[in-house]
Amino acid sequence: MTRDTQGPPFTERADPAELYERAARLLPGLAEGAGERERVRRLPHAEIRQIAQARLFTYRIPVEHGGAGSSVQEAFRFIIDLAAADSNIAQAVRSSFGFVEGLLTRPETERRKWFPRFLAGDVFGNAGWEVGGANGAIQTRITRLGDHFSVSGSKFYSTGALYADWVSTAALDDNGEKVFFTLPRDREGLELVDDFDGMGQRLTASGTTNLNDVTVYADEIRAADTGGRRSPVTPFLQLYLAAVEAGIAKNALADATAFARERARPIAHSTAHRSVDDPYVQHAVGAIASSAYAAEAAVLHAAASIDRAWRADLRPDLLTTASVEVAQAQVFAVEAALKSAELLFDVGGGSATGRTHNLDRHWRNARTVANHNPRYWKAAVVGAFRLNGTEPPTNGLF
Repeated sequence: MTRDTQGPPFTERADPAELYERAARLLPGLAEGAGERERVRRLPHAEIRQIAQARLFTYRIPVEHGGAGSSVQEAFRFIIDLAAADSNIAQAVRSSFGFVEGLLTRPETERRKWFPRFLAGDVFGNAGWEVGGANGAIQTRITRLGDHFSVSGSKFYSTGALYADWVSTAALDDNGEKVFFTLPRDREGLELVDDFDGMGQRLTASGTTNLNDVTVYADEIRAADTGGRRSPVTPFLQLYLAAVEAGIAKNALADATAFARERARPIAHSTAHRSVDDPYVQHAVGAIASSAYAAEAAVLHAAASIDRAWRADLRPDLLTTASVEVAQAQVFAVEAALKSAELLFDVGGGSATGRTHNLDRHWRNARTVANHNPRYWKAAVVGAFRLNGTEPPTNGLF
């Protein structure tokens, strides 16, 4: 079996302004069909490939590697806009953004290997959590067989894997130590199953990944980070969830405005002749707009906190501050998205509940994203920090 481990060379680079222009041209088309795609469950393979080929995963890749060299805040401006266009797509490509962010903390050899893949338009997926054991426990095993390894196991959540060229996952080695590896999605024995049945975020296709005696080579493996140090990647990935929530709130605002203008009728005893002149409809839309605005502001404020930690060479106290601010943003963004998705139905009557409009997707999607990491734990950790100076855990949730 031959393997290309170096990746293709990159050509011209695009600065953040150019990437924003590409996004501005691409996102309206993604948004136009988002509701119908989810209603009939058409997986957005082509749309995700468009994003990758436009190099919109390369915001954070350093300039010297051919990327835009964007700040965390600049990247999150795009991520919020992407989620506002289609939160399913935004969630499905979280692994690609997370992989890039992780490479920023890894050795130069790994950057040289993987950054060109993003510049060539590749998509990365993740096969993470398992079921059947303690939360976060890994039962998948990787065993040495001469000059290579073999891995077997099953992963329950595989966000973005069905759309990906590469799939990252983890297993326990012969010593019981956790190791990570990234495989081409066509590796023999790697089976991606479209069986995700969540009530929301249905098009993330976050189904099962089965690893059936899959061959893994030594240069595809890296050990888990040790030492219990706080990583800048974790708050980035957590803030990503808040950005998706902020995008859902913006999407709910767009649908509320359009429904009130184009479809809604004033209630029989209203003095308004048009729905847009009904003060209660105006109030509902104004409340949604306020929540969406504040959620976006909270995410970008927390993103700036991560940027400050990077500029200070990842000073531990600034990383802790960033983790706390991200948790605060998550609590508010979740509540803003859920409230906005519920208020949306106050701009219309019974017709707003029609399945053809699929307006309930906003609440279902917001609720599904919120269930990844319960916001009450986030609030409690923030409270403990403010009251007692207790630092957030250094696990993958903070």
